[in-house]
Amino acid sequence: MRSSPMPRMSRRGRVTIGVLVAVFVLFTLLGWGVQAWTDWLWFSEVRYTEVFTGVLTTRLLLFLAVGLGMAAVIGGNLWLAYRLRPQLRPHSLEQATLERYRMLLTPRLGTWIAVVAGVIGLFAGLSAQSRWNQWLLFRNGGNFGVKDPEFGVDIGFYVFQLPFWRYLLGVGFTAVVLSLLGALAVHYVFGGVRLQGVGDRMTNAARAHLSTLVAVFVLLKAIAYVLDRRAMLLEYNEGAKLYGAGYADVNALLPAKEILAYISIVVAIAIIVFSNAVMRNLVWPGIALALLGVSAVAIGGIYPWAVQTFEVKPSARDKEAPYIARSIEATRSAFGLKETKTQGYAASNLVPPASLATDTSVVGNARLLDPQLVSETYTQLQQVRGFYDFGPKLDIDRYPVNGKTSDYVVGVREINYGELSQNNWINKHTVYTHGYGLVAAPANQICNGVPYFVSGSLGDPAKEAAGCTSPTDQIPTEQPRIYYGERMGADDYAIVGQTGDRNVEFDRPTSTGGEQYYTYTGEGGVKIGSFTRRLLYAIKEQESNFLLSESVNDKSKLLYVRNPRDRVEKVAPFLTLDGDPYPAVVDGRVQWIVDGYTTAATYPYAERVNLQQETTDELTNRGTFQLARENVNYMRNSVKATVDAYDGTVRLYEFDDTDPVLKAWNKAFGGDLLLPKAEIPAELSAHFRYPADMFKVQRNLLTKFHVTNPGDFYSGQDFWQVPNVPDAPDSGQKQPPYYLFTEFPGQEDPRFQLTSAVTPNGRQNLAALISGSYVDGQPTLEVWELPDQTRVGGPVQVHQQMTNNGDIRERLNVLSVGGQAQVQYGNLLSLPFGDGMLYVEPVYVKSNNQTAFPLLQRVLVSYGDGGSYVALANNLTDGIKQLVEQGKGAPQGGTPPSTGGTPPPTNAGPPPLPGELATAADRVEQAITEVKAAQTSGDFERYGQALKTLDEAMTAFQQAQQAAGRPAGGSPSASPAPSPNG
Repeated sequence: MRSSPMPRMSRRGRVTIGVLVAVFVLFTLLGWGVQAWTDWLWFSEVRYTEVFTGVLTTRLLLFLAVGLGMAAVIGGNLWLAYRLRPQLRPHSLEQATLERYRMLLTPRLGTWIAVVAGVIGLFAGLSAQSRWNQWLLFRNGGNFGVKDPEFGVDIGFYVFQLPFWRYLLGVGFTAVVLSLLGALAVHYVFGGVRLQGVGDRMTNAARAHLSTLVAVFVLLKAIAYVLDRRAMLLEYNEGAKLYGAGYADVNALLPAKEILAYISIVVAIAIIVFSNAVMRNLVWPGIALALLGVSAVAIGGIYPWAVQTFEVKPSARDKEAPYIARSIEATRSAFGLKETKTQGYAASNLVPPASLATDTSVVGNARLLDPQLVSETYTQLQQVRGFYDFGPKLDIDRYPVNGKTSDYVVGVREINYGELSQNNWINKHTVYTHGYGLVAAPANQICNGVPYFVSGSLGDPAKEAAGCTSPTDQIPTEQPRIYYGERMGADDYAIVGQTGDRNVEFDRPTSTGGEQYYTYTGEGGVKIGSFTRRLLYAIKEQESNFLLSESVNDKSKLLYVRNPRDRVEKVAPFLTLDGDPYPAVVDGRVQWIVDGYTTAATYPYAERVNLQQETTDELTNRGTFQLARENVNYMRNSVKATVDAYDGTVRLYEFDDTDPVLKAWNKAFGGDLLLPKAEIPAELSAHFRYPADMFKVQRNLLTKFHVTNPGDFYSGQDFWQVPNVPDAPDSGQKQPPYYLFTEFPGQEDPRFQLTSAVTPNGRQNLAALISGSYVDGQPTLEVWELPDQTRVGGPVQVHQQMTNNGDIRERLNVLSVGGQAQVQYGNLLSLPFGDGMLYVEPVYVKSNNQTAFPLLQRVLVSYGDGGSYVALANNLTDGIKQLVEQGKGAPQGGTPPSTGGTPPPTNAGPPPLPGELATAADRVEQAITEVKAAQTSGDFERYGQALKTLDEAMTAFQQAQQAAGRPAGGSPSASPAPSPNG
């Protein structure tokens, strides 16, 4: 019975489908073309076209090479299967059923094969083009000069060669498997393979074809076993809880892999020989494959498991010791920990020394301004217009002013486009195009609870005369305009350039209350004066105003990709960028400095970490960028990049000139992509700081890898941990490291360094201080390790001891004004001094009013173990004096005196107050009333003065208590009793 032919589609249907496909292809190609063209124009603007052409060319070549190769292999095997079809097929119901498919396929078989092979090749090519970075490293990578401890192979093979070889092997497996399945299907349809009927189920030609493909698959498996032997040095060792091959891997699994590779070769030969030359059936080839599977399970699975279970586990500490040593060595080398300087710090002095009061290197440089908290203060006092913004976190840098180098809290006044009252296209993209000025304040200088601004002020001259703003810029900037900044998103492009003398860009407000306008004169930006360019960007941005608006003229330029981090990432896509770019004034211009890292994930025996997890803390996404979830086991701060805030110029400076990964990338893009380290301007290098994300990764690794003895490492008893945020330990967020300009023990002079405290694993006392800084332009990690049984508390413990002190707790409660204000804590600084430990924690008060900002009202200081000598003072100088006075009264070798007051009885009413005490209590009541009134009025200066008066009244009340013979620290009966948590 002849089967009915398959129905054909009508001509209208074919035309409709053709039109839809053509439209889809047209718009897809148009989108790709517009994107490629605009990218070329952007890279031409920043003068990094070699990156654009290099990446694009590599992607196209990989797409074509792998795509065409995959298509050729698939298509060739499908065509070969068709050519090997039997000319005569025995009659059977099965063959009768397949006849209709043969009638459909045969007339256009070439087309069907081309379509199938083309689709598979397309997806293979799309996958391959994303491997451009692996290919470029494969082509341009060199040697590390370090050999792995097992095979003696240079590390460069693992970093540069192995990833791409494994990818090619995966492509080979895919091609063979798809060819085998496709060939089997064609052989079945055209009678080469039968499921029914008498005689052989497979023709000799089909058997030869399919068995050859199976043999090729097995040969690829042999190659995989060889590469797996190298890759074992990258795997996780469950026995030692580290990465790299352990005892069972080296002594059982490595030999097993080698044996399996030889077995695979023998099996591949046996499949071809027995299938086609000797017995010409699939029985013995099937037996050979089964033996290969059994061997893989027995030799590659059961035997290593037996060695691990019965030989390693009973004495794992000794068996794994050499391999733990390998992991420690590799990790310290891969993450730049080998040169870490570790020294003991006894911290045995628990009594504040008299030298605290005269010190200038540590106490004099202690930072009081918290860049996270005072951001609101900057915005309120230096905003000038409601659309200006400093972001949720400021930055720390150092500048020499009047012959003295100090650290400064700096912020850039940028446009917050969400706050524009008329946020239309004209205003957003042609009028409000830039911010203005870098605002800075000394990190340890306070003026009436607010920063003392020394640069970038646009405020009222009358307020400047009040003493909280320098009359002249101490950090002068010749070009203060900010066209490129952190607050600018992907859609915040700007169109600049005007014809004639009319300026339309809002520049800044004037001191007389007016407004000044400006026209951009920098070299940055893509010219869009021609109709073609306007049309191009109208399509790209899907915005018709590029063609219709009069604001776009013959001299217009388009500034886009204006976030400094995005800009560097586009120029150097091979770098992992630090999450905290920072501005600096260099040669009179504001430059954004971005730290760039080269990373790898295939360094043998090195610990593998997740960058996002290791760098996340309290400040992540609050003024810093969260890193991607990238697993790495090698990391170098190899590049310092700068972005000019005015014209967007990007420069990539080679910072680590010994990094093989960076050398490979530089070679891949022509050899002159990076500016040599010797060409870094001295004024720029003076603002380099130890990068935060690199430090976090190194600090977290040092909590374990400071232990270099394999036996001690295996026991884990000496491991450390990073403490949680001191004032919110239950949040689970890690305490961020903090920048300080200070001098630690063993350092000759104060230096700008990034510091973090760590505690023993599972305990709260202080274990060590870790610091990262630059010495003669080289990164330096230092560790000050305390004795195991130290009494010195860690950050969480010290904060709790200070704030739970009876007298201090009450005074902090008073600052909250009965819950109408918030008490906020700044960075808790751990400062080694005088063979002891000094702690400094600024205390801010923020009213609950909507427009309020934090005011620095007090400073908490402590010395020793964190709880014995504590003071809450108006400023750091007074706090240090109080600590020194407390230290003078300490008995030699005795227990330090307690500073906490005795709480009043809770069940009895307040006793009557004598005359002087009653007068002092009235002063406290009046001061509290004034604080509430000042808070309601919204006058921040009045509010700060009222808090100062309240503190003086509380001090006078306590002195009157002591004179009257009553316990110090009690509250006047007329004052409210705020909640301890208020």
